[in-house]
Amino acid sequence: FSNCSIFLNKATATIALDNGSQKELLNLTQQDYMNRIEELNQSLKDAWSSDQKVKALKIVIQVSKLVYERILSMCMDNRVSLSDNFSPENVNDTAKETCLNWFFKIASIRELIPRFYVEAAILKCNKFLSKTGISECLPRLTSMIRGIGDPLVAVFARAYLCRVGMEVAPQLKESLNKNFFDFLLTFKQIHGDTVQNQLIVQCVEIPLYLTLYSPAIDWILQCIAYRAPEVLLTEMMERCKKLGNNALLLNSVMSAFRAEFIAARSMDFICMIKECDESGFPKHLLFRSLGLNLALADPPENDRLQILNEAWKVITKLKNPQDYINCAEVWVEYTCRHFKKREVNTVLADIIKHMTPDRAFEDAYPQLQSIIQKVITYIYDFSLLFSVEKFLPFLDMFQKENVRVEVCKCIMESFIKHQQESTKDPVILNALLHICKTMHDSVNALTLEDEKRMLAALINGFIKMVSFGRDFEQQLSFYVEARSMFCNLEPVLVQLIHSVNQLAMETRKVMKGNHSRKTAAFVRACVAFCFITIPSLSSIFTRLNLYLHSGQVALANQCLSQADAFFKAAVSLVPEVPKMISIDGKMRPSDAFLLEFLCNFFSTLLVVPDHPEQGVLFLVRGLLNVIQDYTWEDNSDDKVRIYTNVLHLLSAMTQETYIYHVDKVDSNDTLYGGDSKFLAEINKLCETVIAQILDHLKTLGKEETLKRQSQLALYLFNTILAHGDLRNNKLNQLSVNLWNLAQKHGFADTKTMVKTLEYIRRRSKQPEMSHFADLALRLPLQSRT
Repeated sequence: FSNCSIFLNKATATIALDNGSQKELLNLTQQDYMNRIEELNQSLKDAWSSDQKVKALKIVIQVSKLVYERILSMCMDNRVSLSDNFSPENVNDTAKETCLNWFFKIASIRELIPRFYVEAAILKCNKFLSKTGISECLPRLTSMIRGIGDPLVAVFARAYLCRVGMEVAPQLKESLNKNFFDFLLTFKQIHGDTVQNQLIVQCVEIPLYLTLYSPAIDWILQCIAYRAPEVLLTEMMERCKKLGNNALLLNSVMSAFRAEFIAARSMDFICMIKECDESGFPKHLLFRSLGLNLALADPPENDRLQILNEAWKVITKLKNPQDYINCAEVWVEYTCRHFKKREVNTVLADIIKHMTPDRAFEDAYPQLQSIIQKVITYIYDFSLLFSVEKFLPFLDMFQKENVRVEVCKCIMESFIKHQQESTKDPVILNALLHICKTMHDSVNALTLEDEKRMLAALINGFIKMVSFGRDFEQQLSFYVEARSMFCNLEPVLVQLIHSVNQLAMETRKVMKGNHSRKTAAFVRACVAFCFITIPSLSSIFTRLNLYLHSGQVALANQCLSQADAFFKAAVSLVPEVPKMISIDGKMRPSDAFLLEFLCNFFSTLLVVPDHPEQGVLFLVRGLLNVIQDYTWEDNSDDKVRIYTNVLHLLSAMTQETYIYHVDKVDSNDTLYGGDSKFLAEINKLCETVIAQILDHLKTLGKEETLKRQSQLALYLFNTILAHGDLRNNKLNQLSVNLWNLAQKHGFADTKTMVKTLEYIRRRSKQPEMSHFADLALRLPLQSRT
């Protein structure tokens, strides 16, 4: 680089580190160029001397690009640049002269290495001079490298020439091949006295020295092997044999050529590997390179077992645990891909044997994780996987908690992805319970919520896949065990409650609703499971909804006292609902959620029969008391909306036959049979609720709340219209008053009012609805001011 910088300082080139400054420099004077060149020349020296090799390299690379761009800019005619496939005839004399000047200046550099690198860097500029310029220069530059005495320096020069050649003339493969063949001819220099003496002086062992060649040889071969025919691999193998199967070259050949070509000749490569001298380049690295190819392409079927045996003979003898696991990791995939559990088990046993002494596994967690991933990628039948004797002992090597949890997550993701049918296999259940328990026990106060959700989702996926068929008692026992194991993950407890409720409903389905003494006791056990588990949940709305859902399940299974217990628990929990709740990490008002829950609750209460010892409508009264005592926001109308929905429920309760029932459960329509006392109680409740609503409407008489008053008045009017008996004079008059109140201050929507009035008139034409006609006459329409 220092020689290159001296040359660049003498030349009138444009140098910059970014495209913006490139364009800027094109318009500078010659003196400006020189000043900038001197500045960057110094930057180049400083970068190199301070070991900033990447920065220095960027400067030099940009130089070569800018030379080409500067000459190309000279070819512009009337601001129209040359096309990409221009010919030398399109280049004007000024550009050609400048280009030749560049090459003459390069030729004046005395030192071979700087002269070679600078000319190679601007090789593309030969396009300005002649059509055959590049094809003539490549062989000359290839021959020039023969003058570099140090074989390590020479091989990197060849790698750079191949890189440039692939960029500017990828079709000239013959010159690239010549570079490699020249290298093979000079490879024996490595073992000559000059190199060996240098290594002794520098205290460098030959194995370490040889690894310095790998990047350059790999790059040369990759350039040569790119889209190369299979016959070229055969030629390369023959040349390697002539050199005594040099391990370094053999490794690069296997890394460069297509995996399909290597796999087809696997046994040939194994024979060559066996004949290699192991003193310079370890054989296990060669088998690792071969294994990487066999992970991508399949060898001949008849050779597969012999290939595995030959490779493992070498791998299993490795004493260094890191060398061993690096090879084993690669060949595990080959084993899983082509063989059955016996061979996989043998390989896993060998890995455990090598990695357990002195806790060597602690330094190899990434490789061990990779092995697990490969095993479950190819063996995704978990009954087969867990029958591999050494699989679970292999998992025991993951003793670092965060690594062990990641492995468990990986296994569970595979199970959920591939398990198509439910299972009750005890081997699978015991193993996966252990894995899920490991994930669950990793949760602590510092665990992020996203991580908890992920772990819970994986455990829930497992729970959903467990089925004991008609053995419902065994199924419930599994859920009880799971509850005790996963008590710290709330989503798992929620899933277990849903699963147990589903189990109770499946029992009902099997018995067609006619429970025997045994099944009745069983569904009561299911109900008890839910009743015990729900209080342990922290989310109040989760508890409310599960109390309601579980109560519905109990009711469907004729467990009336248990259903009452669920509904009472829900009623007693309502006062604890906070004003704000956390939703996805943000605090939001709870009113809407509470309103939704109560509406669902009212729908259920219609079919819940009164307890003989609790009095008429004891659950409805209890809920109304709770709603009355709940501390509502001052600017909230939710309480009135809830009361209005209560009127819907009370109206439905006055019907001779309710609109829906629970099979084999006698609701209040059957228990009371339209008894006048029962209806009177409902009417009293209705009057109380309506009085509460009207009191609230009065509080909205202020100017800033008149719009809310109008909306609520119309809401109550529509409720009376849909559910009330308007032949009752008091109710009729109340509806008229509400209609007028809705319009009183001009906040009512005229279109809505018109449509409502049209609806009343249509209803008046139906049988026994003549009183609607009188009502329509009493409802005036006021236009908005």
